[in-house]
Amino acid sequence: MTLVKLRRTAATLVSLGLVSAALLTGCGYLPGGGDEQRTVTVWLMKDSASDAFLRRFTKSFEDENPGLRLDIRIQEWTGIGAKVSAALARKPGARARGDAAGGPAPDVIEVGNTQVPQYVDEGGLLDLSLESARDLGMDDWLPGLADPGMFHSRQYGIPWYAANRVVIYNKDLFAKAGIKRTPRTRAEWIDDTRRLNTGGDQGIYLAGQDWYTLAGFIWDEGGDLAKETGGIWEGSLHTPAALRGMAFYRQLQALGRGPRNADEEHPPQSGEFAKGDVAQIIAVPGTAQAVEEKNPGLRGKLGYFPVPGRTAAKPGSVFTGGSDLVVPENTDDRAGAVAVVKALAGAKWQKDLARTMNYVPNKTTLSGAVAAGPGVAAMAAGAARGRATPVSPLWARVEADNPIKAYMSKVLDGADPATEARAASRRITEELDASGP
Repeated sequence: MTLVKLRRTAATLVSLGLVSAALLTGCGYLPGGGDEQRTVTVWLMKDSASDAFLRRFTKSFEDENPGLRLDIRIQEWTGIGAKVSAALARKPGARARGDAAGGPAPDVIEVGNTQVPQYVDEGGLLDLSLESARDLGMDDWLPGLADPGMFHSRQYGIPWYAANRVVIYNKDLFAKAGIKRTPRTRAEWIDDTRRLNTGGDQGIYLAGQDWYTLAGFIWDEGGDLAKETGGIWEGSLHTPAALRGMAFYRQLQALGRGPRNADEEHPPQSGEFAKGDVAQIIAVPGTAQAVEEKNPGLRGKLGYFPVPGRTAAKPGSVFTGGSDLVVPENTDDRAGAVAVVKALAGAKWQKDLARTMNYVPNKTTLSGAVAAGPGVAAMAAGAARGRATPVSPLWARVEADNPIKAYMSKVLDGADPATEARAASRRITEELDASGP
């Protein structure tokens, strides 16, 4: 899914070491005691956490939970969906019988935040609503992580970490245009971008099919990509609010030379920004590293600010990428699995992970942990207004042949927005029809 690309981009913020397939595989007995130790198997995704972080966490967790041992197994993104589905379908006791293909059955799994509804729909995730309300402080969770982890009013996914888009800007071009303060409202943003879009400079590089950025503008207007009514999902790009979001996107995109018929990776916007004549792009902060690698002359000349909102009171809405932690219903050790989730999602290790990986912590109340980093601080400010894609378990079908991209290109090429939005909404509705193929 495209949020995987977002997570991978965020991971470029630091240099990551490869983690061994299993950090520890302890099974046995406590020295000098008769109590059997239990092993909790945890599946984490490649590049989500550094080797050093996992070593710190493992040692601390085992010291604080002497009856438990961790077996952390790093998973590749490619093919992970089928692998998780197979793990969730295993019968309880698979580890004890030794019939878990590919190693021990997982007790805790990291999944992409927007993937939780799919796994809940397939069956096999433990309901963690009680733990969320009683122990995990769910009222302060980032909505972009928490909302997709909730399905039919029950919490299955526990927010772990987040990353989202900000505006990365060229300080020299802002100074050249006489702009001394970064914009805080959409109106200021448009005015500044017009001033920057002069001579050979582009005010902004915004590809025509950057649909995640469009989603934020639609959410700011009170609209959505799709809505559920009575268990039925329908596309909603044709609503007045969604059309207002598209109108703003069209206005902003015109203040640069981004392609109308391609997304932000074709060509990669980092390469366009690195040329030095682009004043702004909308991307995760880690993109700045790729820009500086392509053009070392820009080192120290890039800044960050949250995507501006309609008013200065709140930043604009943004798509939140990141991960949730889930517990399979077939775990052999519910108590041990929940203990791991509580630790990873708790304040101590959230702060450590955020500082180590330059992520946004899972709670708005923990954003101060990354205040020292300008890029991550801008990201954290926006994350408070973060959202996720519609929580339909079939949303991946929409992204597979995304009608939102085609709709955007047609509108930017001059087609009637209302007509094209209705057509795109129909396509979304068809893909989200659970009775369909």
